[in-house]
Amino acid sequence: MTRLAPAVLIAAASALALASPASAKGCLKGAAVGAVAGHVAHHHAILGAAAGCAIGHHHAKHAVRR
Repeated sequence: MTRLAPAVLIAAASALALASPASAKGCLKGAAVGAVAGHVAHHHAILGAAAGCAIGHHHAKHAVRR
């Protein structure tokens, strides 16, 4: 496991360096709601936040189209 840590750090650093700025419309609110819902549902706050962000972004995109 200790041999895996440097590889994970390098992968995370390269992902952050290559990431482009994204529009977070709807993501923050959705992530907050999803984290709370995920925490209540057997302590899956991170998974809930990721799903909530995706759903919130999707709803915000549809609101802009209307």
